[in-house]
Amino acid sequence: MDHVTRDGLDQSLLQALQTDGRAPFSRIARDLGVSERTVARRYQRLRAHGLRVVGQPVPSRLGLTRWLLRMHCTPDAAGTIADALARRPDTSWVTLASGGTELYCALNARTAEDRDALLLRKLPRNPHVLSVSAHCMMRIFVGETSTWHGTRFAPQAAAPAVDSGAAAATPLSLDATDRALFTELARDARVPLPELAAATGRSPSSVQRHLDRLRSEGALSLAVDFDPRILGFHMATRLWMNVAPAHLRTVGEALATHPQIAFAAAVTGTSNLVANGVFRDPAELYDYIDRCIGPLPGIQTMETAPTLREVKRLTPAIP
Repeated sequence: MDHVTRDGLDQSLLQALQTDGRAPFSRIARDLGVSERTVARRYQRLRAHGLRVVGQPVPSRLGLTRWLLRMHCTPDAAGTIADALARRPDTSWVTLASGGTELYCALNARTAEDRDALLLRKLPRNPHVLSVSAHCMMRIFVGETSTWHGTRFAPQAAAPAVDSGAAAATPLSLDATDRALFTELARDARVPLPELAAATGRSPSSVQRHLDRLRSEGALSLAVDFDPRILGFHMATRLWMNVAPAHLRTVGEALATHPQIAFAAAVTGTSNLVANGVFRDPAELYDYIDRCIGPLPGIQTMETAPTLREVKRLTPAIP
């Protein structure tokens, strides 16, 4: 796999895009103290290596409940099942782990019927699915709408925790223009305003008002996605923890400040906290567990499951 040069400018560009995925190159160049042409050239080079900036609906703000499915499958069928789940419009990411027999899937369900159709009817009928556990994401501390990307390895770039419990009680209603914008932004969040206007059949000023509303209401997140392996991080690992209730919030919020952690959430089930970390190699994973996880209070047990293949990532269903 090709590697890019991990210099300060690439990191700063990725961080600027994380701050505002639609920021014009002229503003980024001014902030970084380089020419606009340099920023555009670096951006295109990173795009050639897989960089994407995409618009993500925030599930908790749109009345969706997020579930994490953990499945054990027969070795000969795990890949086929993962591919089938990836084709579903209600899944946001699907990964294979633990020798290729364990599968993780994030599911966005609007109703109990939507959830049960998959959990109680479709999956149990598949003879190659040996077991399924469904974990409701009660609170997402970090990574509700994005995946790990280049800026996360810079300590100063750690994102604040996402307080999914703070979302308004009434889901934000969407009109046809909102839904059309989500469709376009899911492909490329940096699409110029005139192109968005042409795609939605609305004026640029109307499109801008819709964008401003979706972002200010917390329904739209502009996420930066970059395959960490290109930056030399080859050890993506799921961490399942059992944390004493009195320390659950403390540990979750601590994980959200760690640059190694892409996702962390309090969930239902035997393990009440799940996280996804990205590391260069097994030695770095060990060092993280020893130095960062070990001192945290209340962690009673922890299970690690290295990711073998990401089947689907950052490709959300349109709400």
